[in-house]
Amino acid sequence: MSKKAVNDMQRQIENTVAGPARTFATLMLDHIEKLTSLQFESARTYADTGLRQARAALEVKDPSDLQSYVEKQQKVANELSERFKEDVEKVMSLNQAFASKAQKVAQESSKEASQAMEEEARKAAQAVEKESKKQTQAAAKGK
Repeated sequence: MSKKAVNDMQRQIENTVAGPARTFATLMLDHIEKLTSLQFESARTYADTGLRQARAALEVKDPSDLQSYVEKQQKVANELSERFKEDVEKVMSLNQAFASKAQKVAQESSKEASQAMEEEARKAAQAVEKESKKQTQAAAKGK
């Protein structure tokens, strides 16, 4: 196999398989990093809220403290509910962005593979045509 053929093959593999695989892996790692960061941030917020509420419960010493504590629980529940809703929206947004980017990589990879196949088919047709001309010329000389 000639050096040019090997280089062409390596280029095609890079363009149709290796390059897109690296791009997809990078997208996946970026996505995982963003999701992990969001999860840590959320866990920290929920843990801090839980600890604040536990400390507030420990401060209850009489019925008026208890009434105040119970009234604040509704506000805390609403804040946690809102935070959870925001977290779900962030995850959905991250997932949609990832899916869109992954789809784009797949489309580009498919286009590259299609172009490579067309190029190889063209080269094969040229080789067949060239060989056919050689055989025709050889047959004409043999007469």
